[in-house]
Amino acid sequence: MSRKSIEKRRALLAGESGGEHRNSGGRLSCCLVYPNRYHSAMSNLGFQAVQAMMNAHPEVICERAFLPERDELAELERTEGTLLSLEGQRPLSSFDLVAFSVSFESDYLNLPTIFRLSGMSPWAAERSALQPLVLAGGAALFLNPEPVAPFLDLVCIGEAEPILPDLLELLKDGRRSRAELLLQACRLPGVYVPSLYQPQYDAGRFRGVQPLPGAPARVRRVWEKELDRRQTVTEIHTDATEFSGMHLVELSRGCPRACRFCAAGFIYLPYRSRSLEGVREEVLKGVAQGRKVGLVAAAVSDYTGIGELCGEIVAAGGKFSVSSFRIDHLDAGMIEALKASGQKSVALAPEGGSQRLRDLVKKGIDEEQILAACDKLISHDILNLKLYFIIGLPTETEKDLEELVLLVTRIRERVLAAAKKNKRLGELQLSVNPFIPKPFTPFQWCGMEPVKSLESKWKYLQKALGKLSNLKLQMESPREAYQQALLSRGDRRLAQLLVLADRTGSWKQALREAGLDADAEVHRQVGLDEPLPWDFIDGGDCERLKREYRRAFEEGN
Repeated sequence: MSRKSIEKRRALLAGESGGEHRNSGGRLSCCLVYPNRYHSAMSNLGFQAVQAMMNAHPEVICERAFLPERDELAELERTEGTLLSLEGQRPLSSFDLVAFSVSFESDYLNLPTIFRLSGMSPWAAERSALQPLVLAGGAALFLNPEPVAPFLDLVCIGEAEPILPDLLELLKDGRRSRAELLLQACRLPGVYVPSLYQPQYDAGRFRGVQPLPGAPARVRRVWEKELDRRQTVTEIHTDATEFSGMHLVELSRGCPRACRFCAAGFIYLPYRSRSLEGVREEVLKGVAQGRKVGLVAAAVSDYTGIGELCGEIVAAGGKFSVSSFRIDHLDAGMIEALKASGQKSVALAPEGGSQRLRDLVKKGIDEEQILAACDKLISHDILNLKLYFIIGLPTETEKDLEELVLLVTRIRERVLAAAKKNKRLGELQLSVNPFIPKPFTPFQWCGMEPVKSLESKWKYLQKALGKLSNLKLQMESPREAYQQALLSRGDRRLAQLLVLADRTGSWKQALREAGLDADAEVHRQVGLDEPLPWDFIDGGDCERLKREYRRAFEEGN
């Protein structure tokens, strides 16, 4: 590694505050890897929480590693260097355990790169007993681990708090053979051992996952019943992150609304809130440190006592921001506190552009409520609004897009009128995202709309709205959404595609070499009785999902 890279790493560590790191005393050495760059990793509360849990164990030492920055990556590939941990500058292959924290399917693409830079085979079956065990967890894995299952020895299906203690106790005992250890691990709640399950195919069509002798028929998703046992907050503060200068505090987990397209409303069931007392303590710590407090939840405005909490932050001389608002549940106290905190922009998520589509996805709001929420924010001098919409939802028509344009136009008129009255500019931002079918949702059986069709709809929106003043449009790339849909819905055959993509540097070439019919995986409407790659996970009420699917398309949609 060059002196420049070494100095960069030292600067990163010097710029951090908080956290715990021990150089000795552990029977189990672990390198926790976020398969993206440092900036993304340290913006992720889950990644920080897992490292803190591991380092809290008296017999575990946990260091970190990340996908290298572009210049360092180019250097490592040019010199055939080895990826090293951040804290101890150790090769990943020297640890007992390499653990990946994966929140997003798009980061699956980086796993083969990290294995290659570490001098380890990506294939679990090819790694020797002298090499580290490889574990992975995170939201992407307990949706569908199968696209990367051949890379992994162990997978955490569910939340880390109830899984890690027993798993670490097992892993730190080095007396067992690898085969014995994996067989014992598969009996722990929430632990999936891919090598003990065999995918079945018939004429190239996926037909299910068959457990081998000794493995349970299904793997149960586990969840933390008492969130107050451990707060989830920013453990390590650094300026090299999206949330520079902020102290993030988790308020709740999951979402009580259960919109039919949204995985968060199903994979984190049941919905759980932290106590106001516990959250208040963590929030005031952030204020005392002179940091802005970031309140994190799928729907912050659903948190009981949110107005009181926000008022206390402001009264203590602090400032705060929120990750999301629920349109039909805007707490007046919270809005007042936001204004006092200097908040100039708020994000709202109508999702569907028409009432028909909002009913289809079970959003539970109408246009009157959307406009009332905007009016309430505007009346408090919050004139910058960001609106999230989904295009390509099942059954979407041109009329639905026309209604989206009309809704946005009405909201824009309100913002402009208030801005003129207050003699300052207001702005509307539209974030448009293609619909992606996600496992464990009622829409998991739906196909994704073709890329060309989505691009055509985007052009329509640009033509209708793009030239309006005080309005900005942005859209997630339909081609990247297609890739995400494939990785969300696919089975183990995608592992070979990921390795080929790393080797060739070309997704298109990798698809050709793999010989996969990706369009069929992404666009196909799946039958309700067909086996799905993630069916072996006992993660919810499948009959409920089917009922919601049927209701969506039987209610005049």
